[in-house]
Amino acid sequence: MAATTEATLPTKHAPNLLTPTSLGQLQLKNRVVMAPLTRGRAAAGTRVPTERMVQYYEQRAANTGMIIIEATTVSEAANGWVQSPGMYTEEHAQGWKLVVDAVHAKGTPIVYQMWHLGRASHTSFHGGAAIVAPSALKIEGDGVYAADNTKQPHEVPRALETSEVEALVADYVNSAKLALAVGFDAVEVHSANGYLLDTFLQSSTNKREDKYGGSLENRMRLLNEILDGLSAVFPADRIGVRFSPNGSYNGMGSEDNIETFTYALQDLAPRGLAYVHIMDGLGFGFHEKCRAFTIEDAREVYPDGKLMCNVGYTRESGDAVVAAGTADAVAYGRPFLGNPDLVYRFAHDLPLAESNPATWFTHDDDGYADYPTYEEEQQTKKAQVDADGSASQAK
Repeated sequence: MAATTEATLPTKHAPNLLTPTSLGQLQLKNRVVMAPLTRGRAAAGTRVPTERMVQYYEQRAANTGMIIIEATTVSEAANGWVQSPGMYTEEHAQGWKLVVDAVHAKGTPIVYQMWHLGRASHTSFHGGAAIVAPSALKIEGDGVYAADNTKQPHEVPRALETSEVEALVADYVNSAKLALAVGFDAVEVHSANGYLLDTFLQSSTNKREDKYGGSLENRMRLLNEILDGLSAVFPADRIGVRFSPNGSYNGMGSEDNIETFTYALQDLAPRGLAYVHIMDGLGFGFHEKCRAFTIEDAREVYPDGKLMCNVGYTRESGDAVVAAGTADAVAYGRPFLGNPDLVYRFAHDLPLAESNPATWFTHDDDGYADYPTYEEEQQTKKAQVDADGSASQAK
């Protein structure tokens, strides 16, 4: 990739976090990763990435070790979030190519997170057709946003037919081919947060009696079949997987999650993946159905593979977990919203700006690509001081 020249950042404030590393074939200038953040700013109707999305990612690419794009659907059937982007048409791919090229121009690798919402969707996104899940169990909660952006009750999904799995896997493979063609460096399979693949993996949501349910091996089968398919497009060391063993989002959590995610990591180990992304922090909601599955637990059962941790890490705790050898990289989500120059601020021990939660999931420009860098903030303040001084002298 063609990289711009950037000044070397000081590392004394995070001597482990700010060192280079590799995740499979991916070369990172430091271990700070921008986590996937759903923002709902794709084009209405088409789900094509927009120019403002290009600007948003380009702003956050400078000095960042790696960017994982927001969860992006692999097919029309996978949709379920208003104005989330897709990756299942040539138009989608060309929209994403502008993002990829802008991020690569900053010398930063970029990863496509592959998404199917499963039972977290709503029939309004599918012309009234039923949403799907491993089993006919609805999410218990206060509702879901429908295609018209109104909040509606969660619906009971239909159980995906065994005969439909082959086509589902093909959707992932075809989407990955589009991503490869426009230059994505890797793909991350979203098997977390109560979306389709997570519900197949966890025992509380998978009550199937076919080869995709019951035993740990069977509950891992769909993920493994998808990974087998993707490995014909991207080599294994350009593929990642995301898990959320502790999360309660979308009604998740199972009493046997320690056993489930221990098995999942051990099962993935021989594949030689680029990394496994573990949402081990509890700030996204903890199900409390068993003890928390920590990044230390993950390292114990996945000793030789690359691990990324996420949720609630600070510069200091991120540096510590890298120093301990427990994680190879740390993903930061919300801090990147209001700090497009997050790594620069980490390196120079500068205060972090707060983002406005009211604009996280809106569909307009406010609170998206309009947060200034620290240097821009200082320039604005200086200009205001100079203007105030000129006005004072004129009196």
